[in-house]
Amino acid sequence: MAETPVFIPADLRDKLIAAGSSIIDVIQQNNFKELTEAAIPAHQRVPGNEGRPDFLTFDFAVCRNANGELEPQLIEMQGFPSLYAFQSWLPGIFERHFPIPSSVSAFINSPNAADYREEMRCFLLGDEAPEHVILLEIYPDKQKTRIDFVLTKEFWGINTVCLTKIRKNGRQLFYEKDGRQIPIKRIYNRVIFDELARYPDLPGEFHLTDEVDVTWVGHPNWFFRVSKYTLPLLSGPFVPPSYYLHELATYPEDLENYVLKPLFSFAGAGVRLHVTAADLDAITDKENYLLQRKVQYEPAVQSPDGLVKSEIRLLYIWHPDLARPTLLCGLSRLSRGEMIGVDFNKNKDWVGGTTPLFER
Repeated sequence: MAETPVFIPADLRDKLIAAGSSIIDVIQQNNFKELTEAAIPAHQRVPGNEGRPDFLTFDFAVCRNANGELEPQLIEMQGFPSLYAFQSWLPGIFERHFPIPSSVSAFINSPNAADYREEMRCFLLGDEAPEHVILLEIYPDKQKTRIDFVLTKEFWGINTVCLTKIRKNGRQLFYEKDGRQIPIKRIYNRVIFDELARYPDLPGEFHLTDEVDVTWVGHPNWFFRVSKYTLPLLSGPFVPPSYYLHELATYPEDLENYVLKPLFSFAGAGVRLHVTAADLDAITDKENYLLQRKVQYEPAVQSPDGLVKSEIRLLYIWHPDLARPTLLCGLSRLSRGEMIGVDFNKNKDWVGGTTPLFER
């Protein structure tokens, strides 16, 4: 955890909202699924009704433009949930110790945490009783995000169940609670395929690619459709140019200004900040990589011993009866390392995850 929230002034807030809206415009295009079909590996395609992406998260670096103004630059995006429980809880912890003025809020479209949690309750549970809805993860007790699972249970009554503990009878799924087999009707999916691949011999009766009678709250296929794979489909003032590596006839002359990213990874795994043409030539599966123009993070958060870089994640949900997703809140990360993220900021102060407080 970082030592401070990140205060977002109105001008940067509005740019973040505009940047997110422009990405949603692309996702809403009628041919978006067609454009992203190749994003889903055949052996990881999950059957069932995909619907629309229930969750959208967009990560933006805080940069400074030519006019000296702070602006967002898109780094990554996911059609996958983030810390929706924890990010509503943390501002309350700050308020126990520091006076938070009414001129800022952690919430974009909700007046307070109670209203936010009620909106999330309706969204996650639908018409089902909480015991028929589970949060699905791999070995949840070992996850860095397990505090969010605990709070999801506390706020919405949703039990976290390990994939290995799911029982299957035909197309029906169950989990055990108090010696009873409880039918599963809705799955709040937190399983990341990239991590699942690390366990090729994972025990259990249920595989994500099985055809089963459940409603996915966050269909797994959207993890691939809205991802780094989507970046080359986007353009605009807040989107650095990105290219599928296998589609480049020639490399950019200023290759030192580009970063190489695997299409199918998370948490910064496999990202290479410094590449040469020889490095790219040596890659045999170029269809699995993209080149993205680097952005210059602006150290803009004051700490006791200097300025710190930051990144802002916007968290959306897409209600089934609304035409567009709803922006709920955000997540901030502070960094003094070469990259954002826990693994790149060990043994440093004033780094880590926190909450953005947006100027109202």
